[in-house]
Amino acid sequence: MALSLPFWLYQMLRHGKYLAGFSERWGRVPQRILDQSRGARVVWIHAVSVGEVLAAAALADDLRRRMPEVRLAVSTTTDTGQALARQRFGDGNVFYFPVDFAFAIKPYLTALRPSLVIMAETEFWPNFLRLTNASGARVAVVNARISDRSFPGYLRFRWLLKDVLGNVDLFLTQGEEDAARLKQLGAAPERVRVSGNLKYDQTPPAVPPIVGELQAAMDREAAGPMLVCGSTVEGEEPLLLRSFGNILVQHPRAVMVLAPRHPERGGEVETLLRDMNIPYVRRSRWSGEALAGGVLLLDTIGELASIYSLADVAFVGGSLVLRGGHNIIEPALHGVAIVVGNHTENFRDIVNLFRSRDAIRIVGPAELPLVLLDLLNDETKRRQLGRRAAETMQEQTGASQRTAEALVALMEGRLQCR
Repeated sequence: MALSLPFWLYQMLRHGKYLAGFSERWGRVPQRILDQSRGARVVWIHAVSVGEVLAAAALADDLRRRMPEVRLAVSTTTDTGQALARQRFGDGNVFYFPVDFAFAIKPYLTALRPSLVIMAETEFWPNFLRLTNASGARVAVVNARISDRSFPGYLRFRWLLKDVLGNVDLFLTQGEEDAARLKQLGAAPERVRVSGNLKYDQTPPAVPPIVGELQAAMDREAAGPMLVCGSTVEGEEPLLLRSFGNILVQHPRAVMVLAPRHPERGGEVETLLRDMNIPYVRRSRWSGEALAGGVLLLDTIGELASIYSLADVAFVGGSLVLRGGHNIIEPALHGVAIVVGNHTENFRDIVNLFRSRDAIRIVGPAELPLVLLDLLNDETKRRQLGRRAAETMQEQTGASQRTAEALVALMEGRLQCR
């Protein structure tokens, strides 16, 4: 994998990515992990970012109930995922995932000696999977999915992927189409099973103080309605802010909470707000000031999921531009009316399900302001849309239980996949 070294260096130098936890990523096992690992039977869960951590948390609870003697060690790739994982699992159990070089991977396999390694969603790291398999650990990919965007690329390298996939003992997929695609890519059919989407089983995180503070501020100044725009990406904020300007004409005390997908873009979005002459305050500087008629720029980590509970309408980003969308489950958990753009390829099954239940609104940039205003003007329509979203969520639960049952059977040797 030496060919990937320029990629890692470019991401670090050009974008500042992967600098946090630098030594951990490059093979130095932190002392806090070593202290917890002695004598324990370990299950290593890798969850790339926030969405995977939330999905893994529900699975982890089920695994703990079935195997209370097992220690769970959790790795993440992103900084936001790392922060949330430490909240959910404790600092002593969480670390950054090593880069895909043997010298970085082997220290973790030696320190943890995992009985089972669980990869959340679809992470095909050739060296990691090969070395983990060779160590004697069982390897499972849970909540597996092959997106519409990635599938053609994977197919072109099917000849290479077949050997990589051979290092995985068990694939538990979100749906039948994902299972079929994995088999097309070379996964052995007897190792592929459909268990459902873990993200439907996630529970809302502990409510942070900001939720009560925001509600109190809204009540104090009779502000509202509130539009929460989460996980937005470059190119979406101008469209959303222009829509918010239209909303203010009819609702001059409306509030927008704007949460960029990557908090480090806070400065860029702040400049946009200034250029558009829109009143705003950054969450990191907010201390209860009036919000009516303006924007709260959410530049912190771990608060968006709970803030959705205050929304009259939620927009989930990465979907008005060609980014494939982001997960709509967090607002759905709170029974909030959800709007997304028409680029949701990365979450096709979830979005299609919600669309089939009339539990979501899907719009293009031209329709966005009209649909947002229509929902904000019609409380009955808004509440019914949110209620159908919550009901759709409730109907899909059970994936964590099915996944945990299969993983325990794999560890105990009752599920023979090799």
